[in-house]
Amino acid sequence: MENIDLRQAILNRVQNNSREQLNEVIEGSVGHDERALPGLGVLFEMIWKETGDTDHNHMVDTLYQHLHNKQG
Repeated sequence: MENIDLRQAILNRVQNNSREQLNEVIEGSVGHDERALPGLGVLFEMIWKETGDTDHNHMVDTLYQHLHNKQG
């Protein structure tokens, strides 16, 4: 029996999706069932690895602003 880790299982599930299907996966996961969060984490990891410092800074700034605006 093949042993696949969670990350690979998630990638296998979406690797053949169209752009529209990927969008539906994300839209259908954001703000819904918490079981989708690991999948979103794997997708975010892919984005993070493929982007540079400018995009990283933008994402972190966006997250920081969101977190601090929600707490205040």
